[in-house]
Amino acid sequence: MKAISLLGSTGSIGTQTLAIVAQYPQQFRVVGMAAGRNVSLFAQQIRQFRPEIVAICDEDKLPELRAAIAELDPQPIILAGSAGVVEVARYGDAEAVVTGIVGCAGLLPTIAAIKAGKDIALANKETLIAGGPIVLPLVEKHGVKLLPADSEHSAIFQCLQGVPNGGLRKILLTASGGAFRDWAVEKLADVTVADALKHPNWSMGRKITVDSATLMNKGLEVIEAHYLFGVDYDDIEIVIHPQSIIHSLIELQDTSVLAQLGWADMRLPLLYALSYPDRLPTNWERLNLVKAGNLTFREPDHEKYPCMGLAYAAGRAGGCLPAVLNAANEQAVALFLDEKIRFLDIPRLIEQTCDRYQSQNRATPSLEDILAADEWARQDLLTASQDGDRSYFLVR
Repeated sequence: MKAISLLGSTGSIGTQTLAIVAQYPQQFRVVGMAAGRNVSLFAQQIRQFRPEIVAICDEDKLPELRAAIAELDPQPIILAGSAGVVEVARYGDAEAVVTGIVGCAGLLPTIAAIKAGKDIALANKETLIAGGPIVLPLVEKHGVKLLPADSEHSAIFQCLQGVPNGGLRKILLTASGGAFRDWAVEKLADVTVADALKHPNWSMGRKITVDSATLMNKGLEVIEAHYLFGVDYDDIEIVIHPQSIIHSLIELQDTSVLAQLGWADMRLPLLYALSYPDRLPTNWERLNLVKAGNLTFREPDHEKYPCMGLAYAAGRAGGCLPAVLNAANEQAVALFLDEKIRFLDIPRLIEQTCDRYQSQNRATPSLEDILAADEWARQDLLTASQDGDRSYFLVR
């Protein structure tokens, strides 16, 4: 039985991870759990899985959490704040930590878990996008596994099993194309928040749905793939695949192409990250190629999706610039969702922030440099949006 800790238990990654634990009680047990601020759901999870240590990120919710689980005997260790989340990450005999916390808030707990010798089931993009220069040396130093728990990178990882060193030529990341994949680029100037949130394939959180509409999600995944698999940016390609059945592909040196296929279901990459190298049997719906129908592909439109180019440029520049890109994107998307900027202002503002940071970028940053760059980028973009030409920025 593998002992795991879970960061972000009340989010999508967390709830699906716990569904897997409930389905495989002989394989997994939960040692620690951390959540954001949803006390009601968190308390239910604590009662069901009985972890030894828990933390709620919102410190103001600590009394409410204590009251909600007061009847439990024995009581878990109950902590709060970012320091509490770090303690959960490095606690006890957990062999693996699932990192489902969104944003740079997940970086410090992940580093703590690595230093404590825990394997990482990686569902937090910022761990590598912002922290890659710091995290990868730590993974090597402490001899832990860094296993992707998102669908695209899990697909690549699965395809690489058995491929000899030097056998990989290219990575092909598939993208749904988001809400505007069938829109003419000329129409994007007038899109609304409601338009951007109409994903053609599935329902996701608001921020990731906008990232899918701009294709920044795929640009960030390019940076993540570079760090995870050691592949040059010139050898990572994005391809639009509207059906989202092929989750990514690899091309080998002899021109063979391997793909991982399946229905869109986050449980599969999570299960593989937790059970690797084993394959556990499931009762989930099996892929039926006839039901899936035609699988089509097309090249992404760089004029429609300028965020792709920004991500490649930041990745190639390295240092703190990927952290700046990611933070600027988070701030710009938040402004768009609040209807304070237009949709096309998202890439424009991000590019301006990255350009302003270039002169202070460091090739070999420290953790403090990365965290400072993240904070700087958020403030810089916010200031730019407030000080901008009012004929250019849509401020309501």
